[in-house]
Amino acid sequence: MINLQMEKSLFIKEINVKGTILDFSIQESSGVISSDDGARYSFHSSEWKSDKQPSRGLKVDFALVDGNATGVYLALGADPKDKTAKNKITACLLAFFLGGFGAHKFYMGSWGWGIIYILLCWTYIPAIIALVEFIKYLTIPKEDFQIKAQAFQDAEKGPFGFFW
Repeated sequence: MINLQMEKSLFIKEINVKGTILDFSIQESSGVISSDDGARYSFHSSEWKSDKQPSRGLKVDFALVDGNATGVYLALGADPKDKTAKNKITACLLAFFLGGFGAHKFYMGSWGWGIIYILLCWTYIPAIIALVEFIKYLTIPKEDFQIKAQAFQDAEKGPFGFFW
């Protein structure tokens, strides 16, 4: 009996695969992954190895054992927030060239402040503040900018949130 189990375990081959989550049900604690070659595999939430909740559209790496996805990890660089990640250079250019109209505020998600900048653009006060913000954006390291931008988005500070 033991020899039979050992022989069987020798034939089980683990294959590493990349794919995308097609669906995940919290109620059933299971989901379906479509591999890059188009095949579909089911997985159980106990196989999910990330802090974030599995959701449709996430890119994942997983092992394929006996036709099931096991050891499902969020693929590197596949964070869903990356799609809305803010670019430091874009924010700098918007603050410098269109800052008096609040373009950088709209870009960063503070549309309420953007509207105030537009309403007060004739006073040149928003342009002066935008110049200060441009210098701030320019001097902050790229990694720190990304961390602050992500924290700003995660906190959902709303239309009048400050990105400092």
